[in-house]
Amino acid sequence: MADSLNCDLKSLSPLQLFERVTEQGEKVRALKAGKAPKDEIDAAVRMLLSLKLSYKTTTGQDYRAGLPPKDLVVINNGTTKEEDEDLVDPWNVQTSNAKGVDYDKLIVRFGSSKIDTDLINRIERATGQKPHHFLRRGIFFSHRDMDQILDAYENKKSFYLYTGRGPSSQAMHVGHLIPFMFTKWLQEVFDVPLVIQLTDDEKYLWKDMTVEKAYEYAKENAKDIIACGFDVNKTFIFSDLDYLGASPGFYKNIVKVQKHVTFNQVKGIFGFTDSDCIGKISFPAIQAAPSFSSSFPQIFNGKENIQCLIPCAIDQDPYFRMTRDVAPRIGQPKPALLHSVFFPALQGAQTKMSASDPNSSIFLTDTPKQIKTKINKHAFSGGRDTIEEHRKYGGNCDVDVSFMYLTFFLEDDDRLEQLKQAYTSGELLTGELKKVLIETMQPLIAAHQERRKQVTDEVVKQFMTPRKLAFEF
Repeated sequence: MADSLNCDLKSLSPLQLFERVTEQGEKVRALKAGKAPKDEIDAAVRMLLSLKLSYKTTTGQDYRAGLPPKDLVVINNGTTKEEDEDLVDPWNVQTSNAKGVDYDKLIVRFGSSKIDTDLINRIERATGQKPHHFLRRGIFFSHRDMDQILDAYENKKSFYLYTGRGPSSQAMHVGHLIPFMFTKWLQEVFDVPLVIQLTDDEKYLWKDMTVEKAYEYAKENAKDIIACGFDVNKTFIFSDLDYLGASPGFYKNIVKVQKHVTFNQVKGIFGFTDSDCIGKISFPAIQAAPSFSSSFPQIFNGKENIQCLIPCAIDQDPYFRMTRDVAPRIGQPKPALLHSVFFPALQGAQTKMSASDPNSSIFLTDTPKQIKTKINKHAFSGGRDTIEEHRKYGGNCDVDVSFMYLTFFLEDDDRLEQLKQAYTSGELLTGELKKVLIETMQPLIAAHQERRKQVTDEVVKQFMTPRKLAFEF
């Protein structure tokens, strides 16, 4: 019996263990208050102590009532100093390592799967297309159930794509393009519907802005997203503030998720405190709902069994771990995920870029001159202190932001490898590498700006109107 219990406990997550300890503690108090027989109380106490021991073994910390384990990623990089730890949650990314977050450890902590060569080759076979350079270079590095998506696709069973954007400012930066560039490729090679959620409600709840301003940012960001080249016949973009009131199916799924997630669970997953507004606590259910095809009856003809694939940055994974936990309990398929690395700030890979710091990033509104100035002045260098030292010892591509940016935006694999060899050997100087990045980014941003000019309010309205897309379900 004890072995069976221990086996059961080992299969529980830290958060589930926390809930079990809490429930057992309440049971002991109820038995004592009800003056139950001593042997019954003693058995309940032994069970409580066993659960607390399992909790400490699993989490490395003592159980404390009302303080669930943080489902943030805090990874120790081989030291015991707090300042040497990686921190990743939906709002913060911090590491003391100049190379950036240790993604292999992140995969272990989050319990996802590495995108390996076999999976990339399988995607190539299924689509008949060369894999996107984001896959080839490990920019999308982790997944959940992508093999199931491919199984379904190979058996002529459809799926759909869902990604999103939290519109916190009028102008997006180049880091915001990463999921949309990749999602556009996925949509084209698999030929599937796409829904894009603009979480203007989230930004209103978290930021100091009015509802009207949040909605205005959503529409402005939609123009940048549309300028990536999405097909209006295959893509639905929606604002939460708009769509929630227009779609009973969407709201029903939100309520179902809300019913199956406890306050303790969202506190544990997202670190909410008792002083957070109730809007924040209920928001994760709103981000979960687009994972279910019944949230879009106009697209899927009311079908509830269409699986969803979500390309997103790894910091959004806590939302979808929660979603995947709830899905079977409300009769829905679990969404699959593809996770990307973080796009580094110009100052280095220790943090992701911030839309509120104009110098941390290259914005889609920047002029060629601004792009050049930002890269030359702010892009963290992996070069040596002097030209002589650089020629002798070479530069470090692992920490050089200009090289990191080129891995995202320079599509030519051979050219990228040549630059890496030249910089590492000392043949190419930091200033010369920055010049290559400037010459890569200026035309890319200019072309985006030209496409955006063609996106009128009428075009935005077409994308954001609930409607049937060019697919039969």
